Amino acid sequence: MSDLRTDALHYHELPEPGKLETGLTKPCETQRDLSLAYSPGVAEPVREIKQNPSDAYKYTGKGNLVGVISNGTAVLGLGNTGALASKPVMEGKGMLFKRFANIDVFDIEVDCNDTTELIQTIANIAPTFGGINLEDIAAPQCFEVENALKSMLDIPVFHDDQHGTAIVASAGLMNALELQHKKIELARIVCVGAGAAGIACMNLLMAMGAQKKNIILVDSQGIVSTHRTNLNPYKQAFALETDKTTLAEAMENADVFFGVSGKDILTQEMLQSMAANPIVFAMANPDPEIDPNLAHKTRDDLIMATGRSDYPNQVNNVLGFPYIFRGALDVRAKEINMEMQIAAVNALRKLAHSSVPQSVLDGYGLDELCYGKEYILPKPNDPRLINVIPKAISQAAIDSGVAQIN
Repeated sequence: MSDLRTDALHYHELPEPGKLETGLTKPCETQRDLSLAYSPGVAEPVREIKQNPSDAYKYTGKGNLVGVISNGTAVLGLGNTGALASKPVMEGKGMLFKRFANIDVFDIEVDCNDTTELIQTIANIAPTFGGINLEDIAAPQCFEVENALKSMLDIPVFHDDQHGTAIVASAGLMNALELQHKKIELARIVCVGAGAAGIACMNLLMAMGAQKKNIILVDSQGIVSTHRTNLNPYKQAFALETDKTTLAEAMENADVFFGVSGKDILTQEMLQSMAANPIVFAMANPDPEIDPNLAHKTRDDLIMATGRSDYPNQVNNVLGFPYIFRGALDVRAKEINMEMQIAAVNALRKLAHSSVPQSVLDGYGLDELCYGKEYILPKPNDPRLINVIPKAISQAAIDSGVAQIN
């Protein structure tokens, strides 16, 4: 009988190692082909690009190529594995880009922990790409790297652990709030996990109407408050003037629990102390902050989401990043700004309201699936995603002035 570990190792090793390969897009058979592909013919596009750098999009694959780049300091739930051990994850990311949005990827593992050096290394290789997806870089370094690169480059730079998680989770949360008859402007939100994902989620929710005074951020040392002296600038932005210190205190009468932390952080007692019709997003992988079966047993009025595929309402980044980059690349967006992120949230949210295609039902062995407490986000195999999300992203890029073509 096979097991997950054995199957996973065989999958990555056989019939040949890895998950990605490069392929040819032009014929390379005859002498004429060779003279066009390389010397002497290749000199012609080189001359054109030297004169007009934007012609790189016309004569090379730059416009459909994303660099998936990591230094391996925050890999999945494994922590700092180092650059080399992060390569299977980066290849996997490339695989999903290609499968869901037909975007080509070079995965780049950079053996570097120095922030300045990492920024410069990525900036130096940026001309290769039409966009850069930063991956599995620990906080707060990830914030510094992304912010610096965004100011230096004229292509999208997107840290998926931050913004991909935020976009998908926010789409689900907006639907959950609607179903629970709550308003984002009034919702009392507790976010457990003050790293890349947690802070990005809260920033996006505030851009969509959440009030900072209603957000309690909790890290491994308790509530992020103005009494703490050990806060980095990104946590400091969420510091509350409060005498409360514990998660249990934070959870009293909360409308929303947003977990991007670790296993079994949320207890039954904490869940019982939440407001009527609570929303619990327990997104830690592989083990959520509270077991879904226990949560539903404790509260029959809740809506729950996890990061797992074996429970309803999976918050899965594959609903976001391939389509977000597809829409950005299609109009040569210079960045993925907040307007584009909100457009992605709204497009995802609305798609869950629509009738579910039969192919999705067949893929999950279901007879029926409709918008409600156990369906607040589209399924990853929904064929409509590629038609809906990129268009919303492209239009938002055009409307906000960051698109370079229409």
